[in-house]
Amino acid sequence: MKSSFSASSFGRGFGKEFGEPKKANKFGNTKVKVNGVTFDSEGEYSHYCTLKLRERTGQIRNLRHHVLFELIPSQVICGKKVQGSSYEADFVYEQAPDWIQVIEDYKGYKTPEYILKRKLMKFLLKLDVVEITKC
Repeated sequence: MKSSFSASSFGRGFGKEFGEPKKANKFGNTKVKVNGVTFDSEGEYSHYCTLKLRERTGQIRNLRHHVLFELIPSQVICGKKVQGSSYEADFVYEQAPDWIQVIEDYKGYKTPEYILKRKLMKFLLKLDVVEITKC
């Protein structure tokens, strides 16, 4: 009788206990955690560093990360509560000289869900989302 056990399958399912590398998500990004703050990708973290520098030099102020905007509130439909829908911006800040609010989203890949939510941000809330893409 032949065993289906092999040395290469031994560590599967044990993750960090056996030192397996962190797996990237379906878009190839690896989350980055710095000083207790989690970024969805290395590119998003790099852009955050650029924005922090701009904030220190007075070009922008009130930099915030992962800000939620409610698009559709939760509601009751046919007697059942239905979850609402929101858009989570990567960065929101105010830009000099007029201190106008800027909403940014760092994108490596535009999902259909993101495209729809960006359109809802404009139509419902009259807010533009500035897309920052990989170089």
